[in-house]
Amino acid sequence: MTSALPSVYPVIRYRDAPAAIEFLTRAFQLGRSEVHEGPDGTVLHAQLTWGTGVVMLGSDSEGGDGPFDTGKTVVYLAVDDPDEHHDHAVAEGAEIVMELVDQPYGSRDYAALDPEGNVWSFGTYRPGPLPS
Repeated sequence: MTSALPSVYPVIRYRDAPAAIEFLTRAFQLGRSEVHEGPDGTVLHAQLTWGTGVVMLGSDSEGGDGPFDTGKTVVYLAVDDPDEHHDHAVAEGAEIVMELVDQPYGSRDYAALDPEGNVWSFGTYRPGPLPS
């Protein structure tokens, strides 16, 4: 049986998850869906939306040695207008690590860092699931 829900959910851990959520929603325009905080203000679980997809995130575990505290990651998100998205991210202070480029495989992409050094890549390439 096939579900209409996405079947891949990136998970990212942050030292300062509340600041990451603020940045990702402001600079990269992800939607804020759910944020569950612990009594100390750490983010136990958050969901940010992007089109039909969801990125889950939370605070690093104490000591940063939990099974999901793996360090830096790269996330790719498809956009209809990468030039407009790039310009918005720049205006909001995002650090661009790869300027807009037309790829040989037909995509137009750029990449930027979030405040903790994760790479967020945005482009027009939209791979589909492989036939089963």
